[in-house]
Amino acid sequence: MDRLGNGVRERLVVLARTPQRRAALRELGIGDADLRRLVRRGALRHHHGRYVDGRLDEQLATIACAHAAYPSSVVSHFSAARLADLPVWIDRGRPDSAPLDAAWLTRPPEAPRNQRRADIVVRRAGLTAADLAGHGWLPVTRVARTVVDLARELPLRESIVTVDGALRAGTTPAELHAVAERQQHWPGIRRAQEAIAFGDPSAESVMESIARAVFAAAGLPTPLLQVQFFDGFGWMPERVDFWWPWFRTVGEADGLAKYEANSPAERRLLLRRSHRRDQRLSDRGVELVHFGWEDVVDPRSDLIARLRAAFARGESRTAEPPRWRAVPPPRADAA
Repeated sequence: MDRLGNGVRERLVVLARTPQRRAALRELGIGDADLRRLVRRGALRHHHGRYVDGRLDEQLATIACAHAAYPSSVVSHFSAARLADLPVWIDRGRPDSAPLDAAWLTRPPEAPRNQRRADIVVRRAGLTAADLAGHGWLPVTRVARTVVDLARELPLRESIVTVDGALRAGTTPAELHAVAERQQHWPGIRRAQEAIAFGDPSAESVMESIARAVFAAAGLPTPLLQVQFFDGFGWMPERVDFWWPWFRTVGEADGLAKYEANSPAERRLLLRRSHRRDQRLSDRGVELVHFGWEDVVDPRSDLIARLRAAFARGESRTAEPPRWRAVPPPRADAA
């Protein structure tokens, strides 16, 4: 902004705190060449025909400019989830997958038709005061409304990531059911109700949430989550992700991040610790099945077959079953 006069620069800083049309900035005496230069240097961001302060996060700037382009709209769905730090996931291999990176808005039912593009999605729907919150100057849907909107929009394997995440962060099932009750005749509500009923705050990661949906779709018994075993002297510090006590089988969702380290020596240490942990679990007389991201998202995966084989082996064990207890993870807002 060094080429702008002091007065113009000061007024621009104030005005650009919220998205502005080109005409409003030209009234300050800022020409098109100035605007291009300010965008190029990062002093301003330009999205959806609006300009906003370049110090804003790119994602927030895009959402804010989209909102300004659609009067009476409310930030919703994926955009509201991102502003609320809720986990979201879609299967991009699905032919009709939702445009996750678009700005998502909801407008009143009397507004013009729905719109869906790669960069913006506009839905028409009723909104009550109980559905609304704020993020700075932006009106957004509350967490419970956001979760139910996504659960109506997405298949269970995708929506459960957000449902579990919201429950883990402190949203209650009652709050979700209250929103679903207000939407009882809306498209997709039965799918949303299924997701709410299936939600579990003990799922600690996106992969664990997806895996739960995969297990259910395959007809596997519902596993217990976050279980500890007794080693004869005390409770082992490790919590396993999934436990089928009827089949003495443990399932472990292994993201590669758990083996990330700053040096090869540190990585080897992490691997040794993992192997020792597996040995301690095996000493409890259980079947142990590790799986990764590809196993839960690739339809060609043999994960279900591996689990069924482990169930058969575990069911045939004759030794005394291990002593165990469920230990829910600490709440995300716990001190």
